[in-house]
Amino acid sequence: MPRIGGPHSPRPGRVLGLYALAVMDRDGPIYGYSLAERIAGRTEGGWRPGPGAVYPALGGLVRRGLARAARKGRRRIYRITPTGRTFLRRVRREWAGLGRSGPDLGMLWSEIAGESDVGRHLLRHLQRHLDGIVTFVERDPATRTGAGSLASQLSAELRATELRLSALSVPVRPRRARRPS
Repeated sequence: MPRIGGPHSPRPGRVLGLYALAVMDRDGPIYGYSLAERIAGRTEGGWRPGPGAVYPALGGLVRRGLARAARKGRRRIYRITPTGRTFLRRVRREWAGLGRSGPDLGMLWSEIAGESDVGRHLLRHLQRHLDGIVTFVERDPATRTGAGSLASQLSAELRATELRLSALSVPVRPRRARRPS
């Protein structure tokens, strides 16, 4: 079985394979084109992996015993294996233990892009995630209402963060206007 800390560990470059395993685990067999379409839909067209990315990722899952491939007409259908399910459970358990969904590479991309203002970069990153949450809530009415709803959880989290930031702020005294001499 692949080890999480070893050469088969989940890294951002392997997000395509991990996503494929998650989809197979949740929804059953997939084929390459349907995987690419799901990703395009989930990212609102922001990422549409082509065959040169999708099929090598699926082939890697097969080579590592995490998925099986079978022909169905002209298509190649991929199914998660018991080893793949075990691997996915381990990945999820480890990531849940980290308290996040994986490494955030935003700061690295910020440097690659030549961003000099880290605060501005973090703010844009936050805005992108908030926009994603709003889009999700707009599409799923069940997330909108009730004490445990995503919308109310987000509001509570934003209020708590605002309080934390306010506690860190040093009050700035307004300058007095100078009187002409």
